[in-house]
Amino acid sequence: MIDLLLRIGHESFQWTTVLIALAIAFGVSLLLGVLILVINKFTQVKEDPRIKEVQDCLAGANCGACGYPGCAGFAKALVEGTAKLDSCGQTPVDKRIEISNILGIEVGGNAEPTIAVVSCSGGVKCRDKYDYQGYGDCVSQNLLAGGRKACEVGCMGAGSCVDACPYHVIECREGYAHIDPDLCRSCGLCIQTCPKSLIKRVPVSAKVYVACSTQCRGKDVTTKCEAGCIACGKCERNCPTGAIHLVNNVPMIDYSKCIHCYKCLEGCPRKCIKYVHPEDVPASSETAEQAK
Repeated sequence: MIDLLLRIGHESFQWTTVLIALAIAFGVSLLLGVLILVINKFTQVKEDPRIKEVQDCLAGANCGACGYPGCAGFAKALVEGTAKLDSCGQTPVDKRIEISNILGIEVGGNAEPTIAVVSCSGGVKCRDKYDYQGYGDCVSQNLLAGGRKACEVGCMGAGSCVDACPYHVIECREGYAHIDPDLCRSCGLCIQTCPKSLIKRVPVSAKVYVACSTQCRGKDVTTKCEAGCIACGKCERNCPTGAIHLVNNVPMIDYSKCIHCYKCLEGCPRKCIKYVHPEDVPASSETAEQAK
């Protein structure tokens, strides 16, 4: 019975029809493949060879601090002219110069390597305007009435920058963030993360920085923070080279004029100018406390 069924099935099966169908399917697929190759050849967008050259010069950290998807995305944006070279803090100076030569642009910004510093030292010395209850990082706190600090630009010390740093060089002590200047890679992720924009870049050769960002002055500051700058202007007057000027009540340092005389620290009533590197603090000095 089985042999009879197989024989009947074999005799009724139209092999010719199957072979024709297969031939047609093969022909159609071959034709489509050729069409795809032709269309791809005429519509292909050739990548600018400079993109690869620029990418090879970048640091290769792929941290995204520049605002682009990795170094490849940043290199493409540089070639297209939609990004600035100084947006990458990790690329060495010699490589930045090489990129500028490839693209025919100026290096721009400060060609010297940089590190990040926190422009606030209030922390526990700054009054809280309410007790925060909830998830603890700074970004979350900032959603509620601009954060818990009485100072509108006070560091909340809740560690959003700590979480963002891929090199683990930031810690919060005494209620505000501290960055290890010897380990900072200046990638900029902490700068992007801080909801108060308190983290700034300074030249790696800098000896001092201003640890306050408030634009208030006098009593407006003293009622909120024990460490806030009151814009008295003493640092500006003490500087022999004119490297410090008050801009919107905030001392700004022109590091190209700074001669590391430390006159700006002397007599600062609020001690808001700090040493960048703790090892620079004199063993015995009236300003030694300002490094803490």
